[in-house]
Amino acid sequence: MEIVTKIAPIALALMMLGLGTSLTINDFTKVIKNPKDFLVGLICQLILLPIVAFALIKLLNTPAELAVGVMIIAAAPGGVTSNIYTKFANGDVALSISLTAIISLISIITVPLIVFKSAEILEVSLISKNISMIGISIKMFFVVTVPVIIGMVIRRFFNDYIVLKSNLITKVSVILFVIVLFGIYISEWDKIIQFLTSAGLIATTLNITMMIIGYYVAKVFATGIAQQKCIALECGLQNGTLAVFIATQLGSEVGVLSSLIVPTAAYGIVMFATSLIFLFVVKKNT
Repeated sequence: MEIVTKIAPIALALMMLGLGTSLTINDFTKVIKNPKDFLVGLICQLILLPIVAFALIKLLNTPAELAVGVMIIAAAPGGVTSNIYTKFANGDVALSISLTAIISLISIITVPLIVFKSAEILEVSLISKNISMIGISIKMFFVVTVPVIIGMVIRRFFNDYIVLKSNLITKVSVILFVIVLFGIYISEWDKIIQFLTSAGLIATTLNITMMIIGYYVAKVFATGIAQQKCIALECGLQNGTLAVFIATQLGSEVGVLSSLIVPTAAYGIVMFATSLIFLFVVKKNT
């Protein structure tokens, strides 16, 4: 697991740098001018997803440490994979990028808040002399916010080159996530097999439930079918690398890293499979 704890922060920072190169100030002004679809996606991800995750934890009687791992993935923002899948689904890619970017930026506040609060309710002691909500937020600021800002600055000065290489940047980001995911499976294979039944069940249930909820909430409140597809995928495809980073920061302190990180590994596999099925269904019926 030492390999994962070392590569996760680097991979996450590089992925956030890549995300930053896909953004301009205009992306943020569009959200301000037309906030409706964005707010629907924001509510689905930041409010409904953690609530549904917590409800499933209670319903499925998930062990406490695994439960915190589930809440970490539920608190994580969407990742670059959600932008790719949205494009394949003929969804609103601009909305997907805006949701991923802005929720990623505010995740330095929302992720520690959701994770620490759920851990408190679940009576799992994460807070010690060496770990705090503020400490996690500061670490996230340097591996999430700073790289995004640097990426936007690079885009500002080298716009034509970045646009030309945008597909390559996206592919690199996906490869980095896959490397982290395989690192977990290789180093924690025995424990993953041990926890696979409980972690796999709740990961699959959460993923499918949230894509359905996101799709139909968006059907009622969002603008159209392209926005429905986008919001459903944003609810189902989380930034697994960020979730791994949070798990390694918490687990390395309290000695329960495997329990925290296994749900992330399970969800990482599940979300690719279920999202492909979702793509097939929506393309066939729209």
